[in-house]
Parts: sequence; structure tokens; C-alpha cells
Amino acid sequence: MPSLVQYYRHKRPFALEGGMILNEMTIAYHTFGRLNEDGDNVVWVCHALTANSNAEEWWTGLIGPGKVIDTEKYFVVCDNILGSCYGTEAALFDGDEPTLVTIRDMVGVHRLLREHLGIGQIRLLMGGSMGGYQVLEWAIQEPDVVRELFLIGTAASESAWGIAIHSAQRLAIEADPTWKEGGEKGLMAARGIGMLTYRTYQQFVSAQTGPQEVLQGFRAESYIRYQAEKLARRFDARNYWLLTRSMDSHHIARGRGMSIEAALQGIKQRTLVIGIDSDLLCPFVEQKFLAQHLPHARLIGIDSIYGHDGFLTESAKIGGYLREWLEGS
Repeated sequence: MPSLVQYYRHKRPFALEGGMILNEMTIAYHTFGRLNEDGDNVVWVCHALTANSNAEEWWTGLIGPGKVIDTEKYFVVCDNILGSCYGTEAALFDGDEPTLVTIRDMVGVHRLLREHLGIGQIRLLMGGSMGGYQVLEWAIQEPDVVRELFLIGTAASESAWGIAIHSAQRLAIEADPTWKEGGEKGLMAARGIGMLTYRTYQQFVSAQTGPQEVLQGFRAESYIRYQAEKLARRFDARNYWLLTRSMDSHHIARGRGMSIEAALQGIKQRTLVIGIDSDLLCPFVEQKFLAQHLPHARLIGIDSIYGHDGFLTESAKIGGYLREWLEGS
């Protein structure tokens, strides 16, 4: 039977890193499998930008009965991040622009849910892309709770390249005068920009090259429009604007009085780091940097034409490496 979304209503004040106080919030989450008697079989999944808490659905190649994250063996938890539009709700849109929500705020909300569920230890904390940002931050905040980490297509801080891309996406959203009311045109343009960073030249040429006699209505154009319209049907421009700014806030050394190298060296958990060789958005050099400074990391590089989206599409390769690594623990 498919897992159903659950909700936790947190009725105590929660302070955001930027200073705002949320008087209450609702946290949406999914669980898969059962917590064992020792409470040591928890796998917590942190999701990326436009995903949701149903990790078995969007990471289907890795999570489920008999898969590498076997829901008959592990108790898998995934909650919808603060600032998303898939059930986690708080007063974030009352001002002239969406409230600043940082990666650290998201981790704070994860921790509230962990405490509510009575989970004292996390066997494996895993995430790709923006989900990996949360994993790194959580590993620093609760080193005695989190045992092992799986990171893919992620980095210790948001790069100037990533910030520039997100800035262009927010400009596209802001060009739609209806974006604060949930208008779709700006969101569609932002998604189109994003698609160029999620895939690669090779993949577009391979899959989206049309007949040579075409003058308009190009296959690549139709693909971008299709992806843009599909996201606009399921997401909100305000949340997209907010979450891109959340990613820009990511820096594990900020405010901690140390270098980013030192911050990584302080993360003592056993860690698997995977990078995609063709990733344009979060290049493999970022994962090499992680593995260089995380004291107990193993680095794997995957050949793929799918770029950043490879962390979702290359499940067979990823699952093989992850299974081997888990069996070695």
C-alpha cells in the first residue's frame, strides 16, 4: 500500500535565521517501513528544489521494497521542506516579498519532526542537490544523531555560478506582474532557464534534434515549453522564488568562525560522495572538494549524458555504488 502524507502541527514559536518568528507551522511528511525495536534503522531523505516528501515516488530507483534503500529493512522518513508548496505551511508570504528561509532553517524544521517522531538516531542521512545542502548542515548541527551520510550532486556552499543562475530565474519570475498571486508565466520562464542547467548539450542534441527542414516549432523548443508548463501546473512561483534564495544562503562555514575546509573536516561521519561528470549546475569539482576535506569520505564519479539530473535518472549506477558502500559499513 502506498504511503500517505502525514502532518505534524507545531504550535510553538520557531525562530528563523533571518530573525523572523514563526508562531506555528504544519510539517508534511511521509514514512516508509517500520522503526525497529532498537531505533537504529532510520534513513532520512532530504529532498531538492521542486520535489516533495514522497521520496519513494521521485527516487523510485533507490527507495522501495527490495531496493538499495529497502523499505522492508529501513524506516525511511522524508519531510517537505519549509518554503515548499507540498504541505509544509507557515506564514512566509505576508510581506512585500517572501520571507528569507535558509538551509539552516530547513534543518531546524527537520529536527522538530525528528523529535516529534521520537527518533534518537539516523542510520543514514541522504540527499541530492539542494537535499545534500541540508544533509551537510544537519551533520554539523547534530553530529551525535546522524551516523552516515550519502551526498550526490551537491556542494559545501552555493557557488557564484549557482547564485547567478538563481538570480536570472528570479528576474524571470519578477517579470510576471502576477507572480505574487501565483501567476505562471514567470515560473515557466524560470523553469526553462533551469532546464538548461539540469541537462547537457549532448543530451539535448541526442534527444531533441528535429528534422532539418523545420523553420519553427522545434523539438527542443517544445520540450522546454512542455517542462515549463508541467512545473507550472504543480508548483507556485512564490515558493520557487523563495527556495532559490534559500539555496543562495547555503554555506556551511557562515557564522561559525572557521574556513569551509575546517567546517568539512569537522564532519566525522562516514560519507559516500557521488558526482556526475557532466553536471553543469553543481560540477564534479564540488564533490571532489567535499571528498578532499571530509575525513571519512569515499568519492565516486559517474559518467552520464544527463548532467545534474543524473542524480535522479542514473539510479542503476547510483544504487550499485550505494549498496556496495552500505554493505561495507
